[in-house]
Amino acid sequence: MPDSIKVYQNVHKQDPEKNFGISRMEDIYIKHNGKPDTPHRHDYYTILLVQKARGKHIIDFQEYDLNPSEAFFISPGQVHQVIEYEQSFGFSMVFSNQFLIENNIPQSFIKDLNLFNDYGVAPPLPLAADQLEQLTEYCEQMFTYYHSDKKLRKQAIGAYLKLFLILCNNTCTLTDDNLQQVEAGNSLLRNFKELVDQHYQEWHSSTQYADALNITADHLNRTVKSLIGRTAKEYIQTKLHTEARRMLYFSDLSTKEIGYNLGFSESSHFSAFFKKCDGNSPSEFRKNR
Repeated sequence: MPDSIKVYQNVHKQDPEKNFGISRMEDIYIKHNGKPDTPHRHDYYTILLVQKARGKHIIDFQEYDLNPSEAFFISPGQVHQVIEYEQSFGFSMVFSNQFLIENNIPQSFIKDLNLFNDYGVAPPLPLAADQLEQLTEYCEQMFTYYHSDKKLRKQAIGAYLKLFLILCNNTCTLTDDNLQQVEAGNSLLRNFKELVDQHYQEWHSSTQYADALNITADHLNRTVKSLIGRTAKEYIQTKLHTEARRMLYFSDLSTKEIGYNLGFSESSHFSAFFKKCDGNSPSEFRKNR
């Protein structure tokens, strides 16, 4: 697919071997003279811990206010752009899957967090004053280790990153006494998400995913909704809608070609689906981009 979007593949442009990075948001603002970057995507994870800011953050075409005391979590592949109206203060962290592997942080740990959404809705996590203070301390420690030559500094950064993620996850997770039930639900959700990533272009029905998971569609929908607030059907539709938007915005493919690539046998079916999700037809969305 032709793609005009800028893609950052390495955590550190000058040193491809580095798989973690941390910067102060105020330094990034000065480096770029306050000018926003063009919409882009990363092949790695990004976290913004915002202490003070005024602006907006666009993630997969959803616009969010950039405010003080909040954290953003951007997954690999998501399109995003930060627009600052004045100098922001906080931290920007980037890390790859390789960094997780080297620090014995399993992919399942990241996938079970209620923080990184692959597409669609990715609102910021609001933070209380004490939470922001604790997370800032973790970032200060990571920043210090990152710019030092101390032994085991990567392992120290990995430990602080895991603490950072755990605190954020506990902030946005409802407590539940039945931990065994929660773990089973998380495992099912993880498997469902992996199947969607593999088959969204051919399977559009929650029943198809339920069959592959050897459960009923009703059980799948109830479990997924209890964990992420959306049914399995809504999750699948969000994936299709986001991928369609990306193609319409960044490629030169025709509406018919995009619909076909996403598994719609008729262009009219794709157009009707897109307009129901978006409020605009594919051609209107592309015209207004």
